[in-house]
Amino acid sequence: MPKRASLGEFEILVLASLHRLGDDAYAVTIQRDIEKRARRSAALGAIHATLGRLADKGYVVFRISDPLPVQGGRARKYARITAAGARALRNTAAALARMIDGLEFGAGS
Repeated sequence: MPKRASLGEFEILVLASLHRLGDDAYAVTIQRDIEKRARRSAALGAIHATLGRLADKGYVVFRISDPLPVQGGRARKYARITAAGARALRNTAAALARMIDGLEFGAGS
């Protein structure tokens, strides 16, 4: 079986957010999505670093927008999940589901 690049917890959250947000994904929208859905804080610096790692693995590609049409408006760096990234996310989610299946979480867990 070929060795697959493993995904860390935060990488999973970022890839899931990219998958959900589609063409609207950039650091701020990713941050909001993670904080809303995962109910955990997500620093913009951590998101940028994670996007860089995911790009190095071939799981993310970027495009730069035109500057926003306001004085001092800046361009945004949008991220998009690649087919390889979607495959890695799907495989990781399936592995997690298999591991969690049958676990019981009582009051002390």
